[in-house]
Amino acid sequence: MLLSLAAPLVAICILQDVVNMVSVMFVGHLGELPLATSLTNVTGFSLLVGMASALDTLCGQAFGAGRHRLLGVHKQRAMVVLALVYVPVALIWANAGEILLLVGQDADIAAEAGAYARWTILSLVPYVPLVCHIRFLQAQSVVAPVMASSAATAICHVAVCCALVFKASMGSRGAALSIASPSPWNGGHLNCLCCSLWTSSQSKARNLSVINMGYVYSNEAEVVTYIARMIPVLTISFFRDGIDSSLSGCGKQKIGAQVKLGTFYLVGIPMAVLFAFVLNLNGVGLWLGIVCGSLTKLVLLLSITLRIN
Repeated sequence: MLLSLAAPLVAICILQDVVNMVSVMFVGHLGELPLATSLTNVTGFSLLVGMASALDTLCGQAFGAGRHRLLGVHKQRAMVVLALVYVPVALIWANAGEILLLVGQDADIAAEAGAYARWTILSLVPYVPLVCHIRFLQAQSVVAPVMASSAATAICHVAVCCALVFKASMGSRGAALSIASPSPWNGGHLNCLCCSLWTSSQSKARNLSVINMGYVYSNEAEVVTYIARMIPVLTISFFRDGIDSSLSGCGKQKIGAQVKLGTFYLVGIPMAVLFAFVLNLNGVGLWLGIVCGSLTKLVLLLSITLRIN
């Protein structure tokens, strides 16, 4: 029973980041500047996903208690709240170029990232109800439809993105618009497909696969080399995410938030500064600092989880 539920959830986690990742891949082959357009993940998609994660607790506990009517109530309330958040997020994206200029970003990168963000605003319209509905279904162990729609979306998105980016000559704007196209099918932005492909091939050609991963994102030699250096560090950070879900299911998000704030601000950031600027490891050093914070968080959350009744 556990495996039959876990396997589709693993597949969903792998698939639910593919749409946005595919867009980043296509955009990356247009040049170096479009890589900056991934800012929409941080300022919008991740924010909405984080807020919707409250449904993991609320819907899960309502379903476990047999209060099925509350499932719909929680989902509808979450949709209203996220719809309200959509307004300031859309305003930020609409003015992303100007905001980046104000904080000292390069003018070309700011213009490209701003254009990408404006064209991505449309994708939030179906994404808001979608991210709530996925958790509504998962709380009831209805995972097969989510997995099937995620797979269909990931497959179709490649063709849609290719058509808009290259055939329609829309460039990064086409990649942004393509994110909205498959959302009514499944929804979501996803990140892990390429990581799974890399993992499956590393036993055959570990070094070659790391280098090839760079060419998935860009044709620029400098970018490819840098990605090859970053991948080993990034794989360490992928290890530590699972414990958070246990605390969410128990309704212990407050504890999780306190641990995350403490570990990242008291451990992660100081270590990142040390590695990046004192030891001159640059971007790799920044990620090593984050990994230090993440591993500290993992140890603390694991300790807390083992003590929960």
